[in-house]
Amino acid sequence: MAKIRVIQFGLGPIGAGVARVIATRPDFQFVGAIDIDPNKVGKDIGQLIGLEHDLGVKVSDDAAKVLKKKADVVMHCTVSSLAKAEPQLTMIIKAGKNIVSTCEELSIPWGQKAIAKRLDTLAKKHKVSVLGTGINPGFMMDTLPLTLTGVCQEVKSVRVNRVVDASKRRRPLQAKIGTGMTVEEFKRKAGKEIRHVGLTESVALIARTLRWKIDKIEETIAPVVAQAPCKTEYFDVVPGYVTGVEQYGYGYCNGEKLIELHLKMCVDAGEGVDEVWLEGKPSIHSVVRGVHGDLSTAAVAANCIRRIVAASPGVVTMADIPMISVG
Repeated sequence: MAKIRVIQFGLGPIGAGVARVIATRPDFQFVGAIDIDPNKVGKDIGQLIGLEHDLGVKVSDDAAKVLKKKADVVMHCTVSSLAKAEPQLTMIIKAGKNIVSTCEELSIPWGQKAIAKRLDTLAKKHKVSVLGTGINPGFMMDTLPLTLTGVCQEVKSVRVNRVVDASKRRRPLQAKIGTGMTVEEFKRKAGKEIRHVGLTESVALIARTLRWKIDKIEETIAPVVAQAPCKTEYFDVVPGYVTGVEQYGYGYCNGEKLIELHLKMCVDAGEGVDEVWLEGKPSIHSVVRGVHGDLSTAAVAANCIRRIVAASPGVVTMADIPMISVG
């Protein structure tokens, strides 16, 4: 069986994590790597992701040149914003490459319909498939509850609770959830610089897959405030300052709340948990005792490669491809 040829686009903490997973798979082969960081350009990707050996592929800041290489898929790990990612995604699609991206807003671009339409039309023209995924959005708060509905005759409502211990996560994520800020600063930046991206996307994916006609999607955001001193590798938080974020995503139909997603992500969360409640026939309560977000995002992205290479052309979601698994 021929190896699947991969180009890595973006080697930040998440991109490097995904690349490490890909490097362990004997049926995957790196043929290119792209990053604009001058400290990474010219170095072997194996060196940058912490391997004890080189992979024979050097990082380049010339995306157009690298994308001319023969490859089956581009692993795109750069930004959360679909608007910012669009030029990169467009370039990749025009190069005739399938895409697995960790861009959260691409998981189901319900709020970016014009961009999604452009990308979908272009992908179909070039006969490639494009997927946005990760641990959340992409799995814990959408694919997992949707999979659990498979044992139900009917489902009336979906509720998900995800608590994340952010103390063990990368610095950019701890900063993105407001760690160390004053409450006033958090409120000024909430929903813009400070926000977990993807909650409303998960609501939209659940609703679309269950064929629920949701007429309103809402999101709320609030700070989690330290009650006791809290220290991580990157931040030292005193009582009264922010340790993270608490967000809710809701999906309504005719004023009735059918979907409720709760996310609490903070550096003083303690043990993480992922819970799903399905009201239906039968009703289900599932509990997973915490999943490491960075490790699992890398796993989900890598495990989608085979599925996206075989997928129909266009922008697709996790609900459009076969169930993923290791290997």
